[in-house]
This record gives sequence, structure tokens and C-alpha cells, in this order.
Amino acid sequence: MTNQFSAPQRSEELRSATGKAAKAGYRPEVQGLRAVAVLMVASYHIWFDRVSGGVDVFLLISAFLLSLSFIRKVEDGRPLRLGQYWIHVFKRLLPAVSVVLVGTLIATALFVPRSRWTEILSQSWSSLLYFQNWALAADSVDYYAADHSGASPLQHFWSLSVQGQVFILWPILFALSAVLARAGRKPFRRIVVYVFGTVFAVSLAFSVHETYTNQAHAYFDTRTRLWEFAFGTLLALALPYLKPGKGLRIAAGWLGLAAILSCGFLLDVQGAFPGFVALWPLVAAALVIVAGQTGSRFGADRFLSWGPLVRMGDMSYALYLWHWPVLVIYLIFRDRTSAGPLSGAAIIIVSLTLAYLTTRLVERPLRTMDWVQRSTLNGVVAIAVCAAVVAVPVFSAQTALRVQGERLLAGADRNNPGAAALDPDFFYLGDEDATVLPTADVVGGDYVSLEEGCTGRYATDAEMLQGYGCSGIVSQENPERTIVAVGNSHVQQLVAGLAPLAAERNWALIALVKGGCQLESSRETYSQECNERNEQAMEYISELKPDAVLTTATYSIAGPPYELLPGGFGSVAQDIVSQGIKLVGVRDTPRYTFDMAQCPETHGIDSAECNPPYESVRNTDFSSIQAIGSVVPEMGTIDIDDLVCPNGTCPAVIGNVRVYLDDNHLSRTYVESMAPQFAERFLKAVGW
Repeated sequence: MTNQFSAPQRSEELRSATGKAAKAGYRPEVQGLRAVAVLMVASYHIWFDRVSGGVDVFLLISAFLLSLSFIRKVEDGRPLRLGQYWIHVFKRLLPAVSVVLVGTLIATALFVPRSRWTEILSQSWSSLLYFQNWALAADSVDYYAADHSGASPLQHFWSLSVQGQVFILWPILFALSAVLARAGRKPFRRIVVYVFGTVFAVSLAFSVHETYTNQAHAYFDTRTRLWEFAFGTLLALALPYLKPGKGLRIAAGWLGLAAILSCGFLLDVQGAFPGFVALWPLVAAALVIVAGQTGSRFGADRFLSWGPLVRMGDMSYALYLWHWPVLVIYLIFRDRTSAGPLSGAAIIIVSLTLAYLTTRLVERPLRTMDWVQRSTLNGVVAIAVCAAVVAVPVFSAQTALRVQGERLLAGADRNNPGAAALDPDFFYLGDEDATVLPTADVVGGDYVSLEEGCTGRYATDAEMLQGYGCSGIVSQENPERTIVAVGNSHVQQLVAGLAPLAAERNWALIALVKGGCQLESSRETYSQECNERNEQAMEYISELKPDAVLTTATYSIAGPPYELLPGGFGSVAQDIVSQGIKLVGVRDTPRYTFDMAQCPETHGIDSAECNPPYESVRNTDFSSIQAIGSVVPEMGTIDIDDLVCPNGTCPAVIGNVRVYLDDNHLSRTYVESMAPQFAERFLKAVGW
């Protein structure tokens, strides 16, 4: 057995629906359970916009069968040969992966907007090299988002990445257990219980804590998932001692199957997985495995051993690989947020067809090919070929996009003035057919990057800002002044407009940014994470005593009344100015109900859709600048609405530069273009 989706290893073709004698130890009901789990994953994704718990079942089955294999090897006195094992595993996994990745790349070129290409190409590497989960964790991707059209068609590779990492780690732990057992002259199984019991306890505790404090990251974190694999290993160790009567096994089988099928409906898994709530699908799957072959016509195993279901289990790996990109690319192409009953059924049929063809024409032939099986070197070559099939087109596409980008940037000073074009005396001297920057394929990543950690005099101590993002945008050894920009991602976008001024005048510019956390006083309706982050940020400001603090003082929303005054802002603002620190409150930039960055490709630069009226994003009867100025009279204010919505409209493109990178964040390129205007307004606000 090499992965949780594919069929287990066989000496000959195993009995499925043919009635042939199966290899000893073969569990057809487990193969049927795979089919049930993958169908749950696909159907919940496609029709219900929920997480089913099916992936957790896969993880358990994977570890259970892997553990049985290694336990038998050690107890039979056979060498583990870890290198050969890893080659064997990945030469079975990679063929189907390569086919799906190449197929997804082709579909991306045909049906997906260019603005998504860079992301998908990048995730092709992380999917191929089994670190997709860490890439998604770093981006804090919302796995539960109901609108799958915004997701990556390769997002589902996170679970395969976790599994691939475990396929490397688990054999090492078994080898270590064997060494410890021999050195201490202890029973091998006892040592395995100690080792994997420790992994289970530590990982589960970490998973519960991480899920509670940072669930978006925890969902993809390998460390929060190890306990699920350890559960499967401990089940393999305990199985010989679990011998319930026939009646109990029949009941356990049906109870486990019912619990698996109902998990996604009965549990609100959003915000709870992969914490202790994931025990539900794991224990349910364990009940089915413990029930085993009951020999009863009324047992759940009779259903799970049904021929078509077992054959479905044989191609469950390929079905899992295909269902998500088929769904996401369909939604992108049709500009829909979810699939309906008929389109969902079509997606299932297409996915099943592709899974069958991949299994029949690629996975099985390569698995049984004599040349591949002949030597270890041949196995390595097969792995390299599968990797190259993906790596070559991905590298070529990325190189072509990079070269094109460098050529366009070379002429940006002439062709892409951005906010400078708003000057009444501006005269355009660039090319008439100049490309809009950032190009559609890179605009989504055109934000100000923040390097983690502040150094020197700006460093935080161990008790402050742990993981909350202190970044030295402009770090000067002996600065004339020190500015701290603090708040959410809309503050992060503004530092691009202030950094040139700081560099020119020998100022230090420090950013304390946490996405989604506006600077406010602690309150019950705010997340615990943001409350803690703001408390720590205020403590940092009080200790550093900067010359000025920059933050957003209003909060924009995509519908009426369009702009809010944060209720908890006044107290923190008063706290800052009472310390003799200059405070500058910036009016938040407008938000939209659609992606402004992609609008020019969808509707055209000059279309009404891409140039909405100012009244559609602002209440013109409400003066937020006057309102926030009255909150703390000592605070200076900045309004940049005229730079993003000039002359009564809010263009997606100004001066041949995309104003936004999505539906609410300004592009770094545009903010840099308005740096002279922003600097002038900042100096006026602080009175320098």
C-alpha cells in the first residue's frame, strides 16, 4: 500500500467482483470505504460547500495500511530498506499527479483568466514537490470558502503533500523504533506504541491549540495532522486484540459507516478541524475496520465489499486528484460561485471518466511495467521523467512571463505614469498601445511584502508581537525621525507611498501589520487574536516612542453605508496622542463587490463596469474626514479618495496602472505612483 487512495499492493489481481481468491490480509471493505470517502469529498465540495471529513478517513486508512506493512517486515526479520521504499512509493504516486497537473495547466491556459496564471504555476511546483500544504498555510487560505471559483484548482493537493511528508517520516520512525527495541531488548510493538503514542498526544495537543488560535493555518499544518496518522498506526497495533463478537461487529460497521456519512452534516467543522472534533470521522472509520469481514448478509462490509464500490476504490486516488480542478475550472469559466444539481452531476461524470482513463492508461501500466520494476535506478528514472513532464512546461511558462514582465518594466517610466497622470499639467509621452501594469498574471501578488522581524533598536522582545508582523520597511541606524504604520492590510498597502519619503529624509519606517486587524481598543465583538495583537502593538508604540503613528481611521464596506467609524478607535487614538506622539488617521480606500483588477480583462478598460461612479462606493452626504477629526482633534487626517476616484468615477486603471490588486486592496505599483501626493499630505497632517 502506497497511498490512501490507490489500491493496495497485490501479488496477483485481488478479488473484487470476480470471486477470485484474494491475497491473505486483503480487506475489500477497506477498499470500499475508500470509495465512500472519496465520493463524500467530491459531493460535499461540489454540491454542499462543506467539509465532509472524508480526507481524515483517507489519512487514517493510509497510516493503518502503511503501519501493518512495516510491522510485518520488522517482525519477519526483513530489512526495511527505506530508500527502496521511498522510490517505490513515489514512482506509484507521481504518474497520476503528473497527468493531473499537466491537464490542469492546459485547462488553465484555455479557460482561466491570465490573472490567475502566476498563482497556478507557482502552486504546480508546490504540488509536484509535496509542500502545497505549507504554501497554503502561509497564505492562510480559507478552505471552507463557499465560493470555490476563487480557489486554486490545485488547492486539494494539500492533503497529498501532508501524506507525502508522512511517507518519508513514518518509515524513519519505524526504523528508529526497531533500533530502540533491539538496543533495549524490548518488544518491538511496545516501542512502537511508545513512539507513536507520543506523536499522537503531542500532535493532538498542538492541533487543538493551533486550531483554536489560528485555524486557517492549522488546517494545512502537517504538525496538526500527525496525530491522525498516529491514530491509524495505533489502530494497526491494537487490531489483533480487538475481537468483538459477530453481533457487535455488525453494529460497529453500520454505526461507523453512518457516522462517516453524517459527519459533514451534523458537525459544524468550520473553525474546528483538525482539532479534537476530527476524532469523529477517525473513530467512525476505525469502527468499520474493526468490524472487518463479518460474514453476515446484514453487515456493512457486505455493502462495502460490493464489486462496483471496490472498483471505485481502485481509482479513488485519481478521482480525488481530478474532481477539484474540474470543479474549480468550471466555476471560473462559467463565472459561477457554485455548481447546481445538473452541472454538479456533469462534474462528477467528467471526473469519474478522467479518473478511469488515468488509472487504466497511466497508473496501472506504469505500476506493472517490467522495465520500471527491474531496478532501483529505473525507478528513479521513472520518477524523474514524471517530474520533468510537469517541471519543463511550468518552468518554460514562468520564464516567458518573467521575460515579458522585465521588458514591460523597462518602459514603465514612460508608459505607466499611474497617479502622476492626474496632474492637470501631465502630458503622456508613452506608447499608444502600452500594456497596463501590473499585468493580469502578476497583479494579484502586487502588494507590499513585509519581512518578518524588526532588528536593532526596533526589535521586539519575546513578550511582544509574537508572530504578529513587525517589519522594518526603512531601517535607519541613526534616523532623524521614526514612523510606525500600524493596523490591517490597508495600512500595509499605504507604506509603499510613505517609504520613498522616509528614505529621502533619513526616517525609519516600521510596520506593525496584521491582516484583518484594524487598530482599535479591545472589545468582545473583536477576535481574540486581533485584541491581543492591538494590545501588543500599543505596548510596542509606548516603549519605542516614535515621532508619528500612521493608521487607517475608518473602515470601508462594499455596501451601504459604505464607510464605518470603528467604535474602539477613539480610545487608542487618544492614548497615542496623550504620549506626545503625532497620529495620522487615513481614510480607508473604497471596497467593491467585484474584482477591480480583473475587470479590464472581463469588460474592457473603458467600460462602465470598470469605471463605477463615486456614489456607488461612498455616501456623499457623509464627511468621514470631519467625523474622524472630531473624534480626536489632535489627530491629523489624510483622504486619498481623489487619487483613486478622480472626477466622480473610480477607474480600475489610472495612468495605465491597475489601481487595485483585488476588490479592496490598492496595487503596490499604483501606491508607489502616488507617493509624491501621499508624502505631501502626510507632511501636512503631522505639521512637519
